[in-house]
Formats: sequence, C-alpha cells, structure tokens
Amino acid sequence: MKIIKIATFLLATLGFISTASALNINTADAPTLSAELKGIGMTKAEAIVSFRTEHGPFSEPNDLIAVPGIGPKIIEMIQDQITFEDTNTAVSEPAQ
Repeated sequence: MKIIKIATFLLATLGFISTASALNINTADAPTLSAELKGIGMTKAEAIVSFRTEHGPFSEPNDLIAVPGIGPKIIEMIQDQITFEDTNTAVSEPAQ
C-alpha cells in the first residue's frame, strides 16, 4: 500500500496524473481561486472575480490576459487547472 501511495505522489508531481479536478474559473470565489491555483494570491483572485463580474464569463485561458496582474506566465501555470463552463448561460426553450 505504501508503494502505491509513493507511486501516485510521484506521478502526480511529474504531471502524469491529476489528483484534483479542474476549477471552474467562472464560478469560483476569490478565496477558492487563491487557495487552489498556483501563482494566484488573494489580490489576483479578487481581480479575476471583479473582471468576471464586470465583463462576463471567461471562455478560454487567454481571456485572462485582460485581468490586471495576470500575464502569460500565470496563464501557462494555471491553464491545466481551470475550466471555463458558464453556469449562467440560459438554455433556450424550443419554439412552439
């Protein structure tokens, strides 16, 4: 059992497996973004939430470049840890 835990840790560290699910950048609050995303402190997390509130949901990693304090290096670090599902999109009803 100990060997399996060590192997899982090593594979996760090397990026071969993921031990956590992706975080939805369009629904996560600032404390969650700050706690879960490497390179994102509270100031950047608050900037992401503020920008999202003012401009609407993000649809891809490069959308984050418009957020003050977020640059290409940060995007590269977090892009595999985030998703962009927009839970506020209304589903249209079929025409009658």
